[in-house]
Amino acid sequence: MNVANIDRDTALRIALAARSLPDTDLSTLIEVLNDRLGTPLDLDKLARITVTDLKAGIGSLDGEEDSENTDGMDRGGLEPIKLAVRILWGETSEDDSLPRPAAYAEDDMPGSIRVAIASNSGANLDGHFGSCLRFLVYQVSAGEIRLIDIRSAAAADHADDKNLFRVDLIRDCQVLYVVSVGGPAAAKIVRADIHPMKKLEGGPAEDVLADLQQVIRHSPPPWLAKILGISREKRFRRYTGAEEAEARD
Repeated sequence: MNVANIDRDTALRIALAARSLPDTDLSTLIEVLNDRLGTPLDLDKLARITVTDLKAGIGSLDGEEDSENTDGMDRGGLEPIKLAVRILWGETSEDDSLPRPAAYAEDDMPGSIRVAIASNSGANLDGHFGSCLRFLVYQVSAGEIRLIDIRSAAAADHADDKNLFRVDLIRDCQVLYVVSVGGPAAAKIVRADIHPMKKLEGGPAEDVLADLQQVIRHSPPPWLAKILGISREKRFRRYTGAEEAEARD
């Protein structure tokens, strides 16, 4: 796979299209596009690809005849191909259903932490760490939940170490929510001083963060209290219940 001469916008569009094709990885899609459109690939060339071209190109790499026959499609018939072509044309934007980040400056939210959400759609926690399309980045305090950034993970497909690339995207975060994460990736996350939280059922990001907010307000566990900057002595007093006992006296 040669992506050295592909500009960022073209690479992003191709990566998104590859994700819509259940049996075609990014390297294969780039090979097909290079063969059909020539190099270097750019947005103008992507606009010329057709469903027939793409289907035939993928079929020929799979050892099928270069024809319009769709019997050889593994999953989903032509629908994934049609969606991929629309993405390559730029007719389907990943931004359509995404929330809009709000302005944020350091010290806007004292006592807050930064949380990344692995997401594939809208403002939802629904992504696996190693394959999610993006990370939603929130600043969370006892009194506010604020979306401050959205970071695309599409370029991770070009990286030598995809998991490390994703860790670097969220290295400024203290907590990460995912639907699932593999062991080697989890180890890299922890080494970056990011606390991974697995929530298999996923859900709207703000609902997940509202639960975290309640924990911040009332009973942060030692690892979270440390992130919040609560002193060691105060963490111990909270953990043993001494603080609550004194308040009742």
